[in-house]
Amino acid sequence: MLILPAIDILDGNAVRLTQGDFKKEFKYSRYPEETALEWQEAGAQFLHVVDLDGAKKGALSNIFTIKRIIDNINIPIEVGGGIRKMSDIDNLLDIGVERVIIGSAAVEDPEFVQEAADNFGDQVVIGIDARDGIVAVHGWCDSGEMEAKELAARIGDFGISTIIFTDIARDGMLKGIDAEQVAEIAEHSGISVIASGGVTSLDDIRNLKAHEDSGIVGAVIGKALYEGVIDFSEALKIAE
Repeated sequence: MLILPAIDILDGNAVRLTQGDFKKEFKYSRYPEETALEWQEAGAQFLHVVDLDGAKKGALSNIFTIKRIIDNINIPIEVGGGIRKMSDIDNLLDIGVERVIIGSAAVEDPEFVQEAADNFGDQVVIGIDARDGIVAVHGWCDSGEMEAKELAARIGDFGISTIIFTDIARDGMLKGIDAEQVAEIAEHSGISVIASGGVTSLDDIRNLKAHEDSGIVGAVIGKALYEGVIDFSEALKIAE
């Protein structure tokens, strides 16, 4: 199981939001590329990067910052936030992004998702962000008016191999993750799921690890790592 440190970019800075609320921003660094290098040196094998400006605006906004991250490390990254066009995917893959995360478009533009899956295969993953079981879109600002389980069940039909599932209500709250809910999404979709939102303790990682058979293959961790609530080296040992 992979542990993916999260780097969220807003106005070129590495930040964390609480429950996706842009009014509850905490800035961790002016230089996300330095943060990325620190995680690599700590043993990370993959990084999870979100363009928060892009997610809110519906247009990729921090590609130059993302490029600086890639130039500063030698481990793969996945990027999401505001990816609505094939040219967005092309541009990100061209600068060295390993995987591109499609979020809102999975609800609003299934034809785009199918085309992306056909053209780029496993380099495309779907981000399902849900609040109380209902998908949220546009940087978590709006309701997608669809149950997360329903969307997850459709994903496999596109030929997508991985979902990143985020429980918005738990994101940034340090209240722990609902491993059973993540496992249910994995079982409902029949494809691999990376858990995100609320991973707070080593027990959370153990619980996710215990559900590997359901299809959980990784965990994205943000605030708990930045605030030292989780020891990254211990998290890696449990996951591996």
